[in-house]
Amino acid sequence: MKQQQWTIGLVGGATPLSLEPAPNNPIITAEMVTDVAAEFVADPFLTRANGQWYLFFETQPSAVTSGSPPPPGVIGVAQSTDLTAWKYLGTVLAEPWHLSYPYVFELNDIHYMIPETLGANCVRLYESQAFPFNWQPVADLVAGQHADPSLFYVDQTWWLFTCPKPAEHNELALYFASDLVGPWKPHPMNPLLSDDAHNARPAGRVLTWQGRLFRFAQDCWPRYGTQVRMFEILEITTDNYREQEVPQSPILTPSGNGWNGRNMHHIDLHCVDANHWIACVDGYFADDNLDA
Repeated sequence: MKQQQWTIGLVGGATPLSLEPAPNNPIITAEMVTDVAAEFVADPFLTRANGQWYLFFETQPSAVTSGSPPPPGVIGVAQSTDLTAWKYLGTVLAEPWHLSYPYVFELNDIHYMIPETLGANCVRLYESQAFPFNWQPVADLVAGQHADPSLFYVDQTWWLFTCPKPAEHNELALYFASDLVGPWKPHPMNPLLSDDAHNARPAGRVLTWQGRLFRFAQDCWPRYGTQVRMFEILEITTDNYREQEVPQSPILTPSGNGWNGRNMHHIDLHCVDANHWIACVDGYFADDNLDA
């Protein structure tokens, strides 16, 4: 395995605040991707269907020739029955522009995905017509440049966090709608955060736990995707928003060596049973840093 790349691992524990790395990390690497000459894999999201776990992730293809720009990222998927042994199934979504952050979710027995689609200059919703393959565009939700769009539903309202300054990683915006396909409205307090590279950029699925809501953020200082911070959402209405960082934050930090030695910038938590939580995460080990 090449060390200078992002790879994907698992962490787990009795609660979302007591996470330990799985013994076989990383579980997904660029070398496992068989249909693309991959440089790295990152931004993992889990979902469960038909008794199987499916892990969607960004695949960044390698540059065709030395010194040339790499092709745009695509979305791949792997499958597992036990969260231990993973089978790569292939690329499931590719566009002329870069794709990452494949935020998958299920609603009314339909599987949806909201990946990062900066090249389309909008936040775009996709629907699978033959899960886990055949993803087709359904609607453009919010116009403009929005990194790491993170959707959730609470109080009969759809909400969407984004980072509208993808290059700076330092601004957080919130949008809301009564229907998934819109119309979407900007929150009157936007930007919720500005000039804050520590806490602004989303870092994974919004978590509901014990009747409480939590947001995850990439700490992008002193470099992109250094660690993951966790915030409890104390109030969210169409007029107001308040959050507070939890005492256990940062919830993910680089280990100093191995597959996640330098950076960790993503988390997607799922409750397996009453006493077991699992999360897919990513890590970077290198002498220099690479945006994903």
